[in-house]
Amino acid sequence: MSDNHIKPGTVFSHAWEIISQDNSILPEEKKAIMKLIQVLVEARERSNEKTPNGGDAKTETQEIVSKHTLMSTVKHQADELDALKRISLNLTSNLDLQKVLDVLVTEAMSLIKKARAVHIFMYKRGALEFAASLDDKGERNVPISVPRRDGLTYSVVKTGKQIIVEDIQNHPLYKNTSSDWSGSIIGVPLIFKDEILGVMNLSKSVAGKFSRAELRLISLLADQAAVAIFNANMYQRLAQMANTDSVTGLPNRRALDERLQDELRLSEQTQLPFSVVMMDLDGFKAVNDTFGHNVGDELLYSLFNFLAQRMRSSDFLARYGGDELTLVMRNTDLEAAQIVTKKVIELLKEYHFDFPSGKKVELGMSAGIAVYPTHANNPSDMIRAADSALYHAKKHQRGQYAIAKSTTGRLNPIKVKEEPT
Repeated sequence: MSDNHIKPGTVFSHAWEIISQDNSILPEEKKAIMKLIQVLVEARERSNEKTPNGGDAKTETQEIVSKHTLMSTVKHQADELDALKRISLNLTSNLDLQKVLDVLVTEAMSLIKKARAVHIFMYKRGALEFAASLDDKGERNVPISVPRRDGLTYSVVKTGKQIIVEDIQNHPLYKNTSSDWSGSIIGVPLIFKDEILGVMNLSKSVAGKFSRAELRLISLLADQAAVAIFNANMYQRLAQMANTDSVTGLPNRRALDERLQDELRLSEQTQLPFSVVMMDLDGFKAVNDTFGHNVGDELLYSLFNFLAQRMRSSDFLARYGGDELTLVMRNTDLEAAQIVTKKVIELLKEYHFDFPSGKKVELGMSAGIAVYPTHANNPSDMIRAADSALYHAKKHQRGQYAIAKSTTGRLNPIKVKEEPT
């Protein structure tokens, strides 16, 4: 509603005269208040009440306008409820942590006028780790400088309370920092059940205060975010437990199946091979028979993790079951797979385990290799091909490896040339 459409001498003209001169009302709220006045007047007319003229109209108009603060408050609360409903729906509809964080920074940017950027840091084991961000240019998840121990983010963690910096260039927390840093910023702890999960920093491009409405919405967002982050973390931990072998801590058969599906999709996209190596620990039965299953489990944990720590970062090592391991190697052809497999077998010579009473058990490793798509064209057949090659190696040349065949037929033993010692 513009002043050009307001007829002189009406309730609306009196209202507009009062509202336009009231500097305490934000410009964008004045039109909203006029609309509310229109609704009130029309409601009175529908109830057949007569509106007085002249001085009485001015008095009544003044009374209506004087309640603009109440009307503004009601409007703000309605807007906040709408925002809270949207935030709650968006944050709780996903259990993927990164997606939750991406939604969080998006919502935060929409709540602040002249917002410049939002950064979220997770707090784990006494340290802050960058997790997500969004700036006014639309750039996402671009890490910034590591939080300073005497800076805003760690101060929020230490106090457990939000910290508002109205002028970055003239605040003690930003002493000795870049002169390019300016504007205002608020650091908000993300707390669930008295535990600080992280910190959310929201900055504005201009110095000054955050409005009460902004602070209320930030607080509501932080509360919702903490719950969503806790749930996502819990889901992540449960998913990890479901994919982890309880004895060795390595990925289990379920995780292996998922990884093989991923490797298959990647291989189809890149047209590059991947390899699967099935391995079996030679001599393990003697350990269980001599020392019992508790010592056997300790050996498996110790040895399998010894091997896992020496794998390439791109390799995936899982416990297949019993004393069997499965190694999945991305972008690896047969020649490279043989080199890696031989190194794994050789690693057994470097491994040492303290058996009870100082006794010794000779341990070794036999393996079978299959390469996609040479030996099979799907994950389950890859496992079968590698497992068949492993069986062949254990039967004909224990302590070495055999290569799967893509066609049926007898597997010939693969002799590995011994390295000079």
